Amino acid sequence: MSNPILDEARPRREPIFNAPWPAMALTLVIIGSYAVQQQLPERLWAQYVLTPAEVTQLGRWETLITPLFLHGNWIHDLMNAMAALAFGAPVARLFGLTLRGALTFFLFYLVCGVLSSLGYVMAHPSSMLPVVGASGAVSGLMGGASRLIERRGTLGPVVSRTTVGMAVMWTVVNLIIGYIPVMPGMGGAGVAWEAHVAGYFAGLLLIGPFFRLIGHNRVTNG
Repeated sequence: MSNPILDEARPRREPIFNAPWPAMALTLVIIGSYAVQQQLPERLWAQYVLTPAEVTQLGRWETLITPLFLHGNWIHDLMNAMAALAFGAPVARLFGLTLRGALTFFLFYLVCGVLSSLGYVMAHPSSMLPVVGASGAVSGLMGGASRLIERRGTLGPVVSRTTVGMAVMWTVVNLIIGYIPVMPGMGGAGVAWEAHVAGYFAGLLLIGPFFRLIGHNRVTNG
């Protein structure tokens, strides 16, 4: 028989892995979608990459979202998957682990992704270079998570020491990346750093309205 007093005195064991299920689901979607892509002929999935000139000249607006589910190689895919898990976890907890909270989380991710793609198109409206990857949407999760650090999971203001510092750091890092023609592990491809920056600021600014969308009012200056 167990002793209630001793049981209470013993330190409780925290689970080794306790990421919220919406963040885990998103991670699996990122990995699973690339696994499916690997089984398809390139001519099939290549028509869903983001090509800025096709958006501006042909109105292929659907390609603002489809590239979020495509990647260049496994390194590219797994980097985005792990980043989505890391930065998506606090955002998912903020929205809540109910079905409504999870749907809000996924919608937030997709909207950040679309805005990141749009940011890249605006920066290169005539480009014929194809773009794939969930990096812009994941950057949105990072931007949203930056508002949860100072208040430990509660939504903080848009302008604070942490949010400004992280935004500046992320922008500078991506500006530096912009001068590197080819990134290691990317299979000879460059990096759409403009999409990263656009997605980050989308997440930073939109997490407040999305938080209100599910009926929460604990938002400061958001």
